[in-house]
Amino acid sequence: MRELPPARALRARVGALRQVCRIDRLAYEDGAARGTRLVRVVTGGGLEFELHPDRCLDIGHVTYDGTPMAWSAPAAPAGPAFAEHTGTGWQRTFAGGLLATGGLDHFGSPSADQGVELGMHGRASALPARDLNTRAAPDGDGALEVSAVMEQARLFGENLRLERRVTSRLGATGLAIEDTLTNQAPEPWPHMMLYHMNLGWPLVDDGTTVDIPATRVEARDGAEPGGPAVGPPVPGAGERVLRHDLPPGGRTEITVANAGLGVACVIGVDTATLPYVFQWRMPASGVYALGIEPADTPVMDGRAAARAAGALGSLEPGESRVYRLDVRFRPYG
Repeated sequence: MRELPPARALRARVGALRQVCRIDRLAYEDGAARGTRLVRVVTGGGLEFELHPDRCLDIGHVTYDGTPMAWSAPAAPAGPAFAEHTGTGWQRTFAGGLLATGGLDHFGSPSADQGVELGMHGRASALPARDLNTRAAPDGDGALEVSAVMEQARLFGENLRLERRVTSRLGATGLAIEDTLTNQAPEPWPHMMLYHMNLGWPLVDDGTTVDIPATRVEARDGAEPGGPAVGPPVPGAGERVLRHDLPPGGRTEITVANAGLGVACVIGVDTATLPYVFQWRMPASGVYALGIEPADTPVMDGRAAARAAGALGSLEPGESRVYRLDVRFRPYG
């Protein structure tokens, strides 16, 4: 990708900067997503990504130099009204994309915790945004910014507010996510947070390597974790989930690289609040996905299991927690 000149020099070469860098606000017209909002960000540095305000401002399709990087699930994008919050119904409107948020008070397997039925991965990814704001200022500081507020609340229950800000820059090949989660209720409330990041072909292919600098690796099924390389699609293969404990005290980088494609994806995680990463390997033909899933809780089997393991966190009344992670794409090597 050709490197962009500074904004002032670039302006001398185009009629409008939106020729190379812009934020578009759109809406779907068809299918289960009809009427829902879509935000497309074009950085001018070869990176384009889509945000879904009606699905927690999660990240959908992503391309780098015109090549798709994010994985798509069989289910097409759908509005929050179609979400199913019992059992594994989450899978019926999980469209994949670079990010699907798990939480805000439960993620992982369906469970019943203290008399409350909790569906797979919680309600976060079906929360519609309000106060959606977009800012494209390449002439000034070069910032590209999309922000919104989501709330998960019910009478006699939780009252959680998530403020999300997704940023990039003119000419950038990456983006950053900053979330601030606040307990607005007068009592403490359980809290679990998962960033379900999904990468797919052609970045993920036979020979793709995954480098996670962990202090400990454990397979969910108790088997050996296996090597760092991704294999080819396998008909009928089952999923594999690994938990990686990250080094404490700062930012850690996870790299997914494909030498043949000549591209690497680098995911930066703030381990102060996201000390674990679940690696979801799904090699089955017709699915073939790789999930890199930073989390605040070391248990993937739901809130009841986290409570039983003594690993369930909570937010005190008025307490806020900030989560930061970033993704960038670069040439291999």
